[in-house]
Amino acid sequence: MTDGLSYRLLRAGLAAASGRVHRRIVEASADPAATQHDVLQRILTDNADTIFGTDHRFGSISGFEDFRRAVPVQTYEDLREAIERQEATGDPCLTAAPPVYYNQTSGTVAAPKNIPLTKAGLARIQRLQRLAAYALSRRTSALGGKVFVVSGAAHEGTMPAGTPFGSASGLLYASQGRLLRRRYVLPASVSDIADYDARYLAMAVLGAADGSVTTMATANPSTFIRLMDVLNTHAESVLAAVADGRLPADCSVGAGSDQLGLRANPERASALARRLEAAGEIAYADIWSDLRAAVTWTGGSCGLAVERLKPMLTTDCPVFELGYLASEVSGTVNIDPIEGSCVATLQDNFFEFAERDAWEAAADDADRGLQTCTLADLESGRDYYVIVTTSDGLYRYDMNDIVRVTGFVDRTPVLSFIQKGKGVTSITGEKLYEFQVMSAVTAAVAEVGTVAPFFIMLADEAEAVYRLYVELARPPAGEQRAALAGELSSNIERALQQSNVEYGAKRASGRLEPLRVQFLAARTGDEFRRQRVADGQRDVQFKYLRLQYSAECSFRFDDFAAPA
Repeated sequence: MTDGLSYRLLRAGLAAASGRVHRRIVEASADPAATQHDVLQRILTDNADTIFGTDHRFGSISGFEDFRRAVPVQTYEDLREAIERQEATGDPCLTAAPPVYYNQTSGTVAAPKNIPLTKAGLARIQRLQRLAAYALSRRTSALGGKVFVVSGAAHEGTMPAGTPFGSASGLLYASQGRLLRRRYVLPASVSDIADYDARYLAMAVLGAADGSVTTMATANPSTFIRLMDVLNTHAESVLAAVADGRLPADCSVGAGSDQLGLRANPERASALARRLEAAGEIAYADIWSDLRAAVTWTGGSCGLAVERLKPMLTTDCPVFELGYLASEVSGTVNIDPIEGSCVATLQDNFFEFAERDAWEAAADDADRGLQTCTLADLESGRDYYVIVTTSDGLYRYDMNDIVRVTGFVDRTPVLSFIQKGKGVTSITGEKLYEFQVMSAVTAAVAEVGTVAPFFIMLADEAEAVYRLYVELARPPAGEQRAALAGELSSNIERALQQSNVEYGAKRASGRLEPLRVQFLAARTGDEFRRQRVADGQRDVQFKYLRLQYSAECSFRFDDFAAPA
């Protein structure tokens, strides 16, 4: 089958499978209130006879106001016992349909969160993935070549009763139809490589070997930055593998080179080697000269990584928003990547929102639970916390995420992720936000003529001081070290006082000590990420929190100080 025919068949298949779904979501956007009412009633009716549904009188709930009064806002820890009991006994604790898979992610306590998915739930995620692919093919030619997708592992283990857990995106990636799989560069088995470094090395080889990629996609853009760093650091091994058509010995993916589409290609290896020698490093533009789209998260702290990624891409290669996606819920779908129209999945999940300032000022959870509004009530330009109800057993579930309304498709809001609710600290009442720190540090680092591959600010409550740990591309030495630390501290403090009046007041009053800056050794950010992944956070969904409390951060940054 020729590539042209394969592409035409792919577009026809996506249109047949998702064209009608796309039209329906656009039609539903005209009346989000009615659509959301129907979704809530369907979820409640389907699960009225569950233990949770009986306890909370699902059968007598007739609308949003009843639901809000009957069911308190939930966290995972509130639901953990019911989730584990349903898995262990088969009792319908949360859903009438049994979970067939668990999306595992890190939690706020040591034990991970296992998010249940029913058979219908998996089908919904797959439908939304295909809808996003259809929207991309409808508005761009990005799917004209191969697709380089980095996903999680489909099967990471089994629950005590035998139900598998892992990454739902990885599971669906592995189960795609033959026509779509033909366009994937990476086999699903790459995600099963347990060793962190070996997995990235295998991806680097397979990516460098195939020059026909037109779309690259993953959840977090830092994954692509890390991948390119691996390719350049291990360029000799990568190019030797491309030339020989064999993966390095420690990168076995459970398939032979023929099955991977890996062929000996000394000519390509030589061309890349010449580029490396001439430029000193390789970029995505060098290995994929026809790259037409990068699809990833762009909001929150990921925006910093996107800015680092862009210079590595081909000229004018657009970066499209992947959407508000989490282990708990597929919150939005990008129905028009050119316009960035990420609308809520209003036909699948029921959404509540709480105005950001009011939610954070609420006295207790009971007060918070009664101040939520619906999708139809949102206002443009406002920030909201998200509470979701899904068909898979999460009821009034607090996502602890903040989204902003950036526009509308008809009467349905377009939502953009801003930051985790955790991305706020307050030592003496200053309420410093992650986005304020990101903006101040990025500007200050640029002002001194360098870049920061990694930084994090920690709030030390015991000493009433913020500490900025920063890894610079060109770390200072000698007398320049103290001078640069002082300049950065001064510039960042000035920016924070301008964006946050309470921070300025607390500094002026002496309740906050001056910001302290410490330079980190090269690759400390990579080591921090490695530890977080080892602790259970999924690699492809890893997000750097740029602002945390010192007491909540187990990584010892002081041990990674840059050499004097």
